[in-house]
Amino acid sequence: MNLKLSVLNILFVLPVLLWAQASQEAWIRDNYVKSEYMIPMRDGVRLYTAVYAPVDRGENHPFLLTRTPYSCKPYGESFKEALWDSYLYGYMKEKYIYVVQDVRGKWKSEGEFGNVRPFIVQKQNNRDIDEASDAYDTVEWLVKNISNNNGRVGVFGVSYPGFYSTMAAASMHPAITAVSPQAPVYDWFMGDDFHHNGAFMMMDAFRFFDGFGHRRPYPTERGPRKQISYKTDSYSFFLKTGTLKNLSRYFGDSIPFWNDMMNHPDYDEWWQNRSAEKACIGLKVPMLIVGGLFDAEDGYGTWHTYRTIKEESKDAHCRLVIGPWSHGAWTGVDVSSFGDICFGSNTAEYYQHNIEIPFFNYYLKDKGSLDGVKDVIVFFSGENKWKEFNCWPPADMKTTDVYLSSGGRLSFERPNERNSFSEYVSDPSVPVPFLNEIGRNRPKEYMVADQRFASQRPDVIVFETDVLSKDLVLAGPLMVDLKASISTTDADFIVKIIDVFPDDFRYNNNTCNHLGKKTVMGGYQMMVRGDVMRGRYRNSFSTPEAFIPFVPSNVKFELTDIAHTFRKGHKLMIQIQSTWFPLVDRNPQQLVNIYNCSEDDFVKSVVRVYHQADLASKITLPVLN
Repeated sequence: MNLKLSVLNILFVLPVLLWAQASQEAWIRDNYVKSEYMIPMRDGVRLYTAVYAPVDRGENHPFLLTRTPYSCKPYGESFKEALWDSYLYGYMKEKYIYVVQDVRGKWKSEGEFGNVRPFIVQKQNNRDIDEASDAYDTVEWLVKNISNNNGRVGVFGVSYPGFYSTMAAASMHPAITAVSPQAPVYDWFMGDDFHHNGAFMMMDAFRFFDGFGHRRPYPTERGPRKQISYKTDSYSFFLKTGTLKNLSRYFGDSIPFWNDMMNHPDYDEWWQNRSAEKACIGLKVPMLIVGGLFDAEDGYGTWHTYRTIKEESKDAHCRLVIGPWSHGAWTGVDVSSFGDICFGSNTAEYYQHNIEIPFFNYYLKDKGSLDGVKDVIVFFSGENKWKEFNCWPPADMKTTDVYLSSGGRLSFERPNERNSFSEYVSDPSVPVPFLNEIGRNRPKEYMVADQRFASQRPDVIVFETDVLSKDLVLAGPLMVDLKASISTTDADFIVKIIDVFPDDFRYNNNTCNHLGKKTVMGGYQMMVRGDVMRGRYRNSFSTPEAFIPFVPSNVKFELTDIAHTFRKGHKLMIQIQSTWFPLVDRNPQQLVNIYNCSEDDFVKSVVRVYHQADLASKITLPVLN
C-alpha cells in the first residue's frame, strides 16, 4: 500500500506541484520587474538592495522588506527562485513591492559586518550606526525613490533576519507600519543559537561559523566555503578534538567572532550589549512574533522578544503565533509532521493563509479585518489543536508543582522522607549523546526524538508519573528547581520534559500513515522540552560560583515555554543528566575557564539530586485548566 502511494505521488502529485511552480514562475516574470540599487546610509556606506516591483501602475503598492546576512542571490537580472514558492508567491499575487537587502558588510554591501550589532539607544551623530539606523535609512530611500509605492513598509525575516526585523521596528521610521520578527535572535548567551543558560552549544556554533564567520575582504557575490569536514561522525570528532582550545585551532584568527566568544566566557557587558532587549522597549508599530515549539535555534528568542515587547512596549499591538515547527518551518509547503510526530494537518498552510498574509494586508493595504482575532494563537502538540488566547501565558494557567520522589516517581505531593536522593556519576570521557544515531550533522528532529536510549543509561536519572487518568495540558514556561550536590566544583544540569506514549500506541490518521514505520511508537518517549543549565551560573550569569563539594545547592532555571497536552493514558517523565554531547560542550566539572582549559581539567563528578522533605526538587508546571 505504501509503495503504491509513493508511485502515485511520483506519477501524479509531483507533476502537479512542478506545473504549479512553473505557472507561478511564469506569472511573476510577466508581472514583476527587478531593479538593483546601492542605497546610501547616513555614514556614506552603501547597501546592496534588490527591488522586485509590480508592473501594474494602476495603484500604489506597499513594500515588504527583508534584511539578511545570507545573501540576496541571485545578483543581476535573474529572479529569486523563492518568489514562486507558495510562501512568497502569496505576497506577489497581492502585488507587494518585495525588497531584499544585504546587511552592512555582507555579500555585495559595503561596510564592516558586526554580529548582533549592539543597538544604540541615543545616537549622537551620523557615525553612530546600528541595524536600526540602517533600516531607517533604507526605508527612507525606498519611499522617496521607488515609484508607485503607497508609503507603507512591512518588515519580516526568519532567524538572523528576524533580529534585523526587530531592529527595524526600533528604528521608529513612520513608514514602517507592520513588523514580523520570526524566530528572532534575542540573546546569544542566554538562550539563542550558541549558548543556553551559559552553556556553549558547541556543535551548532562550530558548524555555523565555519563559513559564515570568515572575513569578507570586499563586496562580493561569492560567499565563503566551509573549510572543515568531519572524517568521522560528529560525536567521535568532537570527543577526539577534546577541549574547546583545541577546537579553536581549526579557525586560528580567521573568525574574529569565534575568538570573541572564547574571550567572553561569562555574561559580561560585551554580551549584554548584544542582547535585543533594549530594542524591544518603547516600540509603537504593530508586531507579529512567530516561532516554533520545536525550534532548536531561536525558540528562546521568539518567546522573549514577545515577552519584552508586551511588557515594555504598551503602545505596540503585539501578536504571537507559535506552531509545531522547527526553525523556520512555517515558510514551507507542508508541515503535517516532524520526525516521528504527527500533527494531523498542514500547519504551515494554515499559518500562511490565515494569519501572516492577512496581518500584512490589514496594516499595509487596509484589506480585510482583524476583528475577532485574538492576539495569541498557539498550536498544542499532543492533542494537535490550534488555540487562541488574549494573552500568554493564558489567564487561566495555574502553576503546579510536580516533585521528584524516591523510586523514580513523579508526584504532585511534596515528599516527606528524611534522607532521599538519586545519584549518578557524570563522566566527561563518555558523555551522554543527544541523539540515538550516528551522523555528521545535528538533525533538527532531536527536539522531539525518542529518549528511550537515554533512560537506559546509568548516568541519566528518570522520574515519571503514573498513567494519567485525564489530559494534562501545559501552557507557558516551566521552572526547574533542583536541590543538588556534586563531588566537584561545577557541573551541567540537563532537564528533559518527556511524553511517554502508551505501549499500544500507533498512528491511525490517514495524514500520519507514513510515520512509525521505522520507529516502534508504542512506549515512545517524546522529548517535549529540554535544556541545559551550566551550574556555575546558578546564582549569577555574570559571576560564576563554585559548588562546595557534597554540599546541597539550589539549581533553579527556566525552561522555554511549552504548549503540549499529555493525553489520558500517557505518562509525564523527567530525565536529568549532566552531559548532552556534542550538542553542548563538555563541562570539565571544575570551576576553570572552559574555553581555555586542558584535557587534565576534565574529571568525573558524583551528582546527587535530592527528593526529601527539607530538600524537595521539583518542576513547576504551567497547567491550563
